[in-house]
Amino acid sequence: MVVAAELRRLLLNANLDALIKALAEAGFKVVGPRIKEGAIVYDEIRTHRDLPVGWTDIQRPGSYRLQKRDDDAVFGFAVGPHSWKKYLHPPTLRLWSAERGGDGQVTVCAEDGEVPRLALLGVRACELAAIGIQDKVLTGGATIDPHYARRRSNLFIIAVNCMVAGGTCFCVSMNTGPEVRGGYDLALTELLDESGHAFLIESGSEAGTEILRRIPTEVARDQQINAAADVVAKTAEQMGRAMETAGIKDLLYANLEHERWDDVAKRCLGCTNCTMVCPTCFCTTVEDHLDLSGNRAERVRQWDSCFTLDFTHLHGGSIRTSLKSRYRQWMTHKLASWIDQFGSSGCVGCGRCITWCPVGIDITEEVAAIRASDPRSKSTSSA
Repeated sequence: MVVAAELRRLLLNANLDALIKALAEAGFKVVGPRIKEGAIVYDEIRTHRDLPVGWTDIQRPGSYRLQKRDDDAVFGFAVGPHSWKKYLHPPTLRLWSAERGGDGQVTVCAEDGEVPRLALLGVRACELAAIGIQDKVLTGGATIDPHYARRRSNLFIIAVNCMVAGGTCFCVSMNTGPEVRGGYDLALTELLDESGHAFLIESGSEAGTEILRRIPTEVARDQQINAAADVVAKTAEQMGRAMETAGIKDLLYANLEHERWDDVAKRCLGCTNCTMVCPTCFCTTVEDHLDLSGNRAERVRQWDSCFTLDFTHLHGGSIRTSLKSRYRQWMTHKLASWIDQFGSSGCVGCGRCITWCPVGIDITEEVAAIRASDPRSKSTSSA
């Protein structure tokens, strides 16, 4: 990405707190990666000491663990179980509440309270792509989700170019990373070598430029700019997974009765982990709650999943009664019918669904298995 020289600076690691402070002084609540309960999750950040300095994550299908690095890298890990979706499309959201007073009158209160201004620190390229996808789904059509739109309008995004790829990452296959290509206010590339510890910092918006002016930075030299490009290039070569996406929509549409769906159904637990950790899944359900007195009620929206039996329950029962049909729906929607609906794939290659599946089901492996036995793929490869 070509950036004007005045918008590309060098931020020393020692001045990282200055960035966090400047964001707080500008009225933002800073949230970013930190270690909790054995994982790197997203939560409020007040100082650089809250960040997972010197830690990395080791990810494989159905496996995640933290490991100490031999340096003090701040962003030397991939992605954990949280996605930024929880701040834009909350797991639980009260839509309204109603209360009956002593005079019998009912007061209804819409949940339209103040939404905090958030600065998201450490947004990876795949996650920026996921936010872009949810923008299309929840604000890009005729019907706009007002709760998402309000939270989205209050964001300041500090992106980070990945310096390591996880064992389940395949963002290169999905053309979503590891380099951030826009959609941010500031972008960081961590530089850590014998010459020191710093971040190449780039502005992507007027708001980003304003914050950049408030913190101590230095002019970035060509050597540092080239080193930042090398970081991204090396990460792109470290992908833990790959997915062949050419013709994938037609491939899946043509194989709705493939025997592989039976195979995966024998392993799938229907636990919904893949959809809960996915940064683009958006399915919800609505519940009405009433207290024992009968005087207070509320309507709550919460995340749901196409893997639950009740999700497609209509009069007479569920449409998808088998794990086979529910897994097929999820994967085919994510990689095929999503394209028809929203103009892009619903997958960004973050690998979370692979890592956090208790039995290690690998979406890239399932696609490869179907492709390997598809007659059209065989004829194409032999041509």
